Amino acid sequence: EEQLVESGGGLVQPGGSLRLSCAASRFTFGNYDMNWVRQAPGKGPEWVSGINYSGGITYSADSVKGRFTTSRDNAKNTLFLQMNGLRPEDTAVYYCATRFFDIWGQGTQVTVSS
Repeated sequence: EEQLVESGGGLVQPGGSLRLSCAASRFTFGNYDMNWVRQAPGKGPEWVSGINYSGGITYSADSVKGRFTTSRDNAKNTLFLQMNGLRPEDTAVYYCATRFFDIWGQGTQVTVSS
């Protein structure tokens, strides 16, 4: 069964940085466009960013543009989300998912608080 496993979440102070990773297995990762999605407490899912299969094209939500960077390493079957300038409103569970949201990871918690 196809699998995505996120890691790298944690507690960080406002203005800090985190790098999330999403390790893919049991499918041809390099053939898939990918997404990052987050869900804050008591809110619905929010799309954060996307990247095409080769990594040459990325997209970001306005709420994270200029602060978050999405990248991938297809040789290592891994997707990344570099998050800088974190704010309390970025607190959420962060998920990676394939382009059409048919494969999801279990999520990793990011908490931004002083």
